[in-house]
Amino acid sequence: MNGSTAYKSLQKRGLHIGLLPEMAAAVNAATPLTLDHDLDALPEAGRHMTVSDLADHVGDLAARLWAAGVRPGEHVVVHKTANADVWVLAAAASRIGAVPVMLSPALDAATVGTLIKRVDQPSLLTDERKFDALADVPLAELTKRVIIVAGERPGTESLAKLAGSPPVRPVVRQIDEAAVITHTSGTTGLPKLVVHTPRTQAVRLIPQWRLLSMLRRKETVAIHISFVHSRFVAAMALALLKEMPVLLMNESEPDTVAKLFLEHRPGFIEALPNSLMEWEGLADDLRKPFASVKYFSSTFDAIHPRTMSRLLKSSGRRGALFFQIYGQSEVGPAVGRAYFRNSAHKANGRCVGWAMPRGCAKIRLVSRDGNPVSEQNPGYIEVAWPGLAKTYFAEQDRYDENRFGEWWRTGDVGYRTKLGCLHMLDREVDMIVGVRSSLEVEDLLLGRLNELSELVVIQGPESEPIPVLCTTDDTPLDRDRWRAAVTDFPQLADPIQIPRAELPRTATLKVQRIALSHRLKERLEDRA
Repeated sequence: MNGSTAYKSLQKRGLHIGLLPEMAAAVNAATPLTLDHDLDALPEAGRHMTVSDLADHVGDLAARLWAAGVRPGEHVVVHKTANADVWVLAAAASRIGAVPVMLSPALDAATVGTLIKRVDQPSLLTDERKFDALADVPLAELTKRVIIVAGERPGTESLAKLAGSPPVRPVVRQIDEAAVITHTSGTTGLPKLVVHTPRTQAVRLIPQWRLLSMLRRKETVAIHISFVHSRFVAAMALALLKEMPVLLMNESEPDTVAKLFLEHRPGFIEALPNSLMEWEGLADDLRKPFASVKYFSSTFDAIHPRTMSRLLKSSGRRGALFFQIYGQSEVGPAVGRAYFRNSAHKANGRCVGWAMPRGCAKIRLVSRDGNPVSEQNPGYIEVAWPGLAKTYFAEQDRYDENRFGEWWRTGDVGYRTKLGCLHMLDREVDMIVGVRSSLEVEDLLLGRLNELSELVVIQGPESEPIPVLCTTDDTPLDRDRWRAAVTDFPQLADPIQIPRAELPRTATLKVQRIALSHRLKERLEDRA
C-alpha cells in the first residue's frame, strides 16, 4: 500500500485513529518518530521508534484497556500530564471501539469534574499526578472505572500491571458515529465537548494533503501542538501517511527547542501560533536553529505578521514559506494562505486567507444588522462542508444555536475583499465599541515595538479598550516609545504591563480575554 492508496481509503471509510498507525506501517513500516520526552505509559519504548513500533504499542495498550474492562461504545476520558502517550492511549481506546474524550491537562479540577459528569459514567484514563489533582472530584460516583497508566492509587486499575494482556481484534465504528471527542478552548467559559466522526476527521485532511503533495522530498516535520487538540489527529495522519519523519515535541522553552531543531534539522514545523511567538527570539540566535526549515505552518488561531516575518527571515532555505490556515475545532481548516520571506512583514494580519480548492470548506459572510457586509460593517463568518463537527456532546441545543442548515456560525466577524480574501477582525464576544479590530491594533503595535512579547486589547470596566502587554524578559515598558507607537489609536487607555506568566491561557495557549478582563476589573476595583 502506498500513501495515496491509504489516503483514498480514509476518504471512503473514514479516519479511525486506532487503525492509523497500522495503516501507516503498511505504507512504510520504517518511517521514524522521535520524541523529546519519554512516554509515561510506555517508559521502556524510548524516544526513537518506527511507525511499526507505534502500531505495536497501540495494539499493546488496546489489549491492556480491554483487560481493564473497557468495551466498544464506551467513553474513555483521557486526562493526564502532557505527553505524547495521550494520543497513543486515545488511539488504543479507539482501536477497541471505545470513544476517547480528550481533556487538556491545563484544565482545572472543577472543570474536569464537570466535563466528566457531562459524559455520564465514562472510564477515566489518567496518571498519578492528575489523579491526585482530582482529589476533590467524586470520581467513584462520576466514572465507571479509573485507570492509571502506571503506579498505584486506591480504587484504580494500573495499565502497567496489565502488560502482556492477550491481543484484541480491532473494532471499527461506523463512519458517522462519534470517534473522538475534543473540547473547545474555553475562552468564553466552560469548554464544549466537540464530537468528531471518522468521516469528519478524514475530510479535514483534504486541504493539507494537497499542500503536502507539492513537497519534493520527505522533510522531517516537527509537531508542537497540544496532544488533546483535534488538529493533532490531522497532523499525525498527514505526516505518517506521507512517510515524513516526525519529531513530537512536548518542550516549549526556547533554548531547549533550539537544541532540538539543531539536532534534528526539521524542514517543516507545525506549531501553535503562541508557541511560534514564544520562539520568535530564536530568529536572532547565532546558532540559527531555523536554518533548515522551509515550511512553517500554523492552524486555527491568527498569527502576527511580525512573527511570520522574523521566522521566515531566519530560514536558510530558498523559497521558505509560512502557511496559515484559519479555522476552529468545530469546522477544521476553513481558509488559508501562504506568506513569503520578503513580504510577510507588510502583510495585513487580518487577511486570514482564501477559500481552498474544490472539496474544501465554503465560506460566507452574513449581515449582523440587515445591511450589506463590508469592511465598515463586518458580518458573521460562516463555514459549510462535510468536515463540520457532528455535535456538542450532551448539548445539542447549544450546537443548534450555531447551525443554519449546512452552515456553521463561527462566532468570528469579518468581511471579504474584492479579491476574495477573508478578513477576520475579532471574535464577536471580544468586540469593543470604538475599536474596529482589537486584533488589528495588536498586529500593528507588535510590529512597531519589538520589545513586546505579547499584547492583548481587552474591554475595561467602563467599556474602554485597555492594552495589556508583556515585554521580553519582563523589562519595564518604555512609555515614550509606547506613546509614539499609539498615536493612531487615541481611543486606547493607558497600557497595563504584567508578567507573561500571569496571562490566563487556554489549552492551545490562546489568551483568555474574558478571564483577563474580569481579572483586570477586580484588580482596578481593589485599587479604588
